[in-house]
This record gives sequence, C-alpha cells and structure tokens, in this order.
Amino acid sequence: MLAIKHVTGYAATGAAVLALTLAGCGGGGGGSSGGTSSTPSGGSTQSGSTGSATSTLTTANVAKLGTVVTDGKGYVLYRFDADSANPTKVSCYNTCATVWPAATTQGGVTTKGIDKSLVSTVKRTDGGTQITLAGWPLYRYAKDDEPKEAYGQGVDGTWFAVTPSGAKITTPASTAPTPTSTSTSTGGGGAY
Repeated sequence: MLAIKHVTGYAATGAAVLALTLAGCGGGGGGSSGGTSSTPSGGSTQSGSTGSATSTLTTANVAKLGTVVTDGKGYVLYRFDADSANPTKVSCYNTCATVWPAATTQGGVTTKGIDKSLVSTVKRTDGGTQITLAGWPLYRYAKDDEPKEAYGQGVDGTWFAVTPSGAKITTPASTAPTPTSTSTSTGGGGAY
C-alpha cells in the first residue's frame, strides 16, 4: 500500500511540473523583448527602445549566409515554411512562439536597405501585429543572443534567414574565389 502512495505522489508531482511547464510555454506568441512570449511591451522583437511604436528592418552581412534581414539591433530575422505569403498566414503560436518570437510592431516599420513596398504587417490571432516581408511573417530565434548570430538557420528544415527580397536563404554564401578566365583545366578526371 505504501508503494502505491509513492507512485501516486510521483505521478501527481510530475503532472504538476508538466502543467506549469506548458503554461509557461503557451502564453501566446506575440512580439517580445528578450525572446519570451509573455512580455507585454509589444515592440519589435529585440528592436527599438522600450515603448517605441516604430520598428526597423535593416540588412547585415552574416558569415556563411551573406546579406540577411535583421531587426533594428542587428538580430537575424527568419521565415517559417509552414507560414504562407500569398495570402499571408501565420502558423507559429504558443510553444512555437516561445522559441520563435514574432517580429512585431505597435506602429510603423522603417527600412534601411530593404524595399519599403515589400514590408507590411499582419494581425496575429493572439493580438499582436507581426511584420511581414514579401508577405512572409518574420521571426527572431530565441537562441540568437547576439546580433548577427544565425543559429536558427535551417532548424527542422523549415526555418530560414530571409534576404532583403523576402526569399529564404537555403545555401551558405560562397566563400570560394570566383574562377577567372586564366585558370586552366586538364579535363577528364575528377572522380570522387
């Protein structure tokens, strides 16, 4: 009988821990500062000062990726293959939005190095206003804790850094020198 009480106690404790964990992860997915989804500041994810109504999209050269879109503080922005651009559809909420906080704004969006006509917003079902580029909703990656980090690139084969045109980056930037006309080839061979 004593063994049953211990098992029941462990099960109850485990259920309580699980419920608290899920409650912490499921707090919506609106824009946030610092990579959590429960901050009510509503400003663009990691961009602009607290209380700023305008968010900024800019570009940066990121090692191995080339030119990518970043927020106003230089954090890489991503797009999600489960979303769509035409029509714009947001798929990342709850636990997903904890890891991938939406790039949001409370007002306008300014751009540097990005065609302003490609930038818009979409209303999220959790109440936030998410920034879009060429129709694609934009996100930060919570594990990118420094500007120009791109740890989210290629995660799960569905998350990709975005170019200034809204395209996803799927291949690393070329670091090899471009062949010149003076190079010679012996032809044939080259078996791997």
